[in-house]
Amino acid sequence: MIGRVESYLLDKILKDGAIHITLIDPEKMSTSAASHTASEAEASETTAIMVGGSTIVSASDLDKTVKAIKKAVKIPVILFPNNITGISKHADAIWFMSLLNSLDPYFLIGAQVLGAPLIKKYGLEAIPLGYIVVGEGAAAGVIGRATPIPYEKPELAAAHALAARYLGMRFVYLEAGSGARQRVPDDMIRMVKSTDGGPLIVGGGIRTGEQVKQAVGAGADIIVTGTVTEESVVKDKVDELVKSIKR
Repeated sequence: MIGRVESYLLDKILKDGAIHITLIDPEKMSTSAASHTASEAEASETTAIMVGGSTIVSASDLDKTVKAIKKAVKIPVILFPNNITGISKHADAIWFMSLLNSLDPYFLIGAQVLGAPLIKKYGLEAIPLGYIVVGEGAAAGVIGRATPIPYEKPELAAAHALAARYLGMRFVYLEAGSGARQRVPDDMIRMVKSTDGGPLIVGGGIRTGEQVKQAVGAGADIIVTGTVTEESVVKDKVDELVKSIKR
């Protein structure tokens, strides 16, 4: 069943053509900095806030960050977990994700089995997601023991995305990794979108409005950025990215 947050995302994509989501990593920001970043991003019309990272180890710190962000914004707060420590009862929803090109069964299904009862207990909206690490992979690839799909093999990414869809995952995420030197190539985005057709999220290595415009033009429905908001004036940068999508 499609829940409130997922419906909201789909409606925004239908209305705007594509959307931007701001990713906040609690390991890299203080609670006050996270709430300020979320507030500034909302003012610049980011569609939602994702909270998570590759190395979250403290559930209590995550709870504090999510609660602070919830007080600061009205848009949905969606968890982006790297493990069961990435679950907080204070969020609106959670990407219920499987790292499809991991070599470790734990990241394919093990963590999900452990986390599912908590998600049910907390009443979080679970949004099924097929997560695919490409290129460098960065920390997400290392922590998740993934074999990243080479940039020059878009057909492999498309096959993974199609498998995700057949398994019932309603969103697919192509991840180049936080701070990646190269973003997901346009031909990979294009092939995944044309093969799979469902809502496609692209993140990692996206730093400029021009890169956003190119990724959306290739077929991305959701652009996720995190590192650039840590390194820049948040409102100015999110303004630039969101306006590039709208163009």
